[in-house]
Order: sequence, then C-alpha cells, then structure tokens
Amino acid sequence: MKLVFATNNINKLKELQQLLGEKVELLSLKDINCNDEIPEDYETLEENATQKAEYIYKKYNVNCFADDTGLEIKSLNNEPGVYSARYAGVDKDAKANMKKVLTKLDGIEDRSARFRTVISLFLNDKEYQFEGIVDGYILESERGKDGFGYDPIFEPKGYNVSFAEMEMSEKNKISHRGLAVQKLVQFLLDYKN
Repeated sequence: MKLVFATNNINKLKELQQLLGEKVELLSLKDINCNDEIPEDYETLEENATQKAEYIYKKYNVNCFADDTGLEIKSLNNEPGVYSARYAGVDKDAKANMKKVLTKLDGIEDRSARFRTVISLFLNDKEYQFEGIVDGYILESERGKDGFGYDPIFEPKGYNVSFAEMEMSEKNKISHRGLAVQKLVQFLLDYKN
C-alpha cells in the first residue's frame, strides 16, 4: 500500500518509515511534487491534523495521513501545545523554543509534561484518527544529541534519560508519535477495502 505522509520534516519521515517497515510504502510531499504551504491554522492538534491530511487528499487525490504534535506542560497551562513548533517565533527554531520553555519553568517545581500526537488518515474517502501520548518531565537543561524538537529537555516517565539520549529504535517504542503510528499500522494491517 502506498501512503503519502503530509510532511517536509525529514526527521519525522525517517522515524515513521522505520516504524512502518515494508508494510507500507511511505511517500513524502516531495515525492508527489507538493511544494504548497499546507494550512495549519486551528487551535487543536485534532483539527490541524485533519486540515493537513484533507488538503493533500483532495488536491492530489492520494491516500495520505498527517500528524500534529504538541508538548503540553502542566504548570504552563498546557503550553506550548498546538504552538510547539513556533513557540519562540515563526522561524520554528528548536533551540529558541527549548530556551523559552526552560526560562518559563525557572523556579517552578512541577515540571510534569506530556507529548501528544494526533494522526489523521484519509483513506478511500473516510477519515480515521489515532492518538499517542507519553507522559514525562521537563529537565533543567538539555541532555543528549539525538532526536529533534524538544527531545533534549524531555524525560519520559520511568526513564532516566532524555528522548535525545535514546536510540531511535528505543524512542519509537514509547514515543507519542510511535504509539500513534503503532495504532495507524495496526489499523492498516487490519484494513479491508
């Protein structure tokens, strides 16, 4: 089965292809010659995922899925949430985003947080959604060189390493995106036309 993943993020694409294995041939936006600035202007992860997937499905007439992910920090009223990628500005600078989070949490004891991913799949004229959540904590400073986004400051519950200190295969088993994709993969394996 061929599926388009509505993203230009090479890191996300690699991470998901590793999870999907050979069961699904994953195509990027580049593979379908899509250079559009895909709209993402809603206030929830669910709405943004739907908006992105539906846009590609309707315009390019291909089965596809899109995700939206947010870091939700309890003591910051679930900020940055839907604004995670552009928390410190429209240039989507991961270092600046992490710095803003660490500055806002300075002196705050409750550092509990969670990553949440919502995947919207448009397949043969129907939409399906899958959610993955991983609970954890925001560290006092960055740790690790791997991963992307907020990975260096997020420690998943039950571990003593940040996402950026984990092997990708280990992270994929427990991450928000990994959990949502596992649900997506299981759905696709069970799917009957």
